[in-house]
Amino acid sequence: MKLYTGAAVEAAMKRQEIILRAYAGKLTWIEAAEVLGMSCRHLRRLRTAFEEHGFFGLFDGRLGKTSPRRTPVALLEEVLRLYQEQYHDFNVRHFHEKLVSEHGIEVSYTWTKGVLQGAGLVAKQGRRKKFRKRRERRPLPGMMLHVDASTHQWFADGRYFDLIVILDDATSEICYAQLVGQESTATVMTALRAVVEEKGVFCTLYSDRASHFFQTPKAGEPVDRQALTQIGRALRELRIQMIAAYSPQARGRSERSFRTWQGRLPQELRIRDITTVEQANLFLRGEYTREFNGKFSTPAREEGTAFVRSRLSREEMNRIFSIQHERLVNRDNTVRFANLVLQIERVAWHGSLADSRVKLYQHLDDTISIGYGTHTVGRYSKTGHPIGARKTEIRKKKLASPSEFQKQPTGHLMC
Repeated sequence: MKLYTGAAVEAAMKRQEIILRAYAGKLTWIEAAEVLGMSCRHLRRLRTAFEEHGFFGLFDGRLGKTSPRRTPVALLEEVLRLYQEQYHDFNVRHFHEKLVSEHGIEVSYTWTKGVLQGAGLVAKQGRRKKFRKRRERRPLPGMMLHVDASTHQWFADGRYFDLIVILDDATSEICYAQLVGQESTATVMTALRAVVEEKGVFCTLYSDRASHFFQTPKAGEPVDRQALTQIGRALRELRIQMIAAYSPQARGRSERSFRTWQGRLPQELRIRDITTVEQANLFLRGEYTREFNGKFSTPAREEGTAFVRSRLSREEMNRIFSIQHERLVNRDNTVRFANLVLQIERVAWHGSLADSRVKLYQHLDDTISIGYGTHTVGRYSKTGHPIGARKTEIRKKKLASPSEFQKQPTGHLMC
């Protein structure tokens, strides 16, 4: 009686179970073939073997038999002997050529390599690395900016902060560098707005696939270009293209820049006794970024710039660089947001905004505003209190009660 492995017995038991179900009418023979992953023709042969030999007819007939293509042991020993005695310093390709040309041993190169590796005479090669080509810099400043953050103990005291850096691809110039508690939508928006206001609108932004830059439906798959994040929406309004990096090597310039930052900035902060984020950011804005650029930036390949000065008003910039939400105005002209009830005052150009859809803007300075089209219908502090409403109410009150003006001296009225 042949001895079968556990895997072979399990496979035969599965075949028997499916065939018995087909005999009982619970499965059609076509369905049984699909379950077993074989053709209907092969299942018929298996059914015949089962009827003739019972359970043992369901085993693979090749089990326990020597393959007709098996290399003789004597040939195997001869190949190993030749390599050890005459060709021990040859590589596998060179040795295989000698086997064929000098000794008349017609074996494949793959077989030869497998034999030598299996005997431990040749080391197994690791997987070949993917070929990568260094990407050329953009020819003009402003054509591509890199944005990234590095988490590090910048004060060398056990506290971790994120250093957000925006770097120009053409020159490696640092356009922005600031320490923050954590990289987020708000902190990255602050950085991008600073660059746009100081240098102008640029062409493309290169970043990793963090959730505040892109939405990725499934891990490892391409980003969803249609589902925009708040940063994606802001850059689309400025007509800035976003490019997602799919590996750390793709962000090589920013990664190398951070190695330089980590090797220099903590020491610079230490010798100046700078221990707070506020002091460090003042140092970065006022002195160190300029010094860093003087040492590590390079000239652009071509003259000119791709930065375009923005003509947007401050109000438009505030709206673009904000976190936006859509809301429906309640019947009492209020809007609910984050456990706050924001009251919209009466506007002269519309009787009531009840049941209207408005946009709520969370600004970078923690204030909130409500917009209806191009109109701003309300401004509020982060606690929901109106901003500027008190002055408006006092002015309305004075206009509504002229008797109070009559009590004032005439000269005051003329002023």
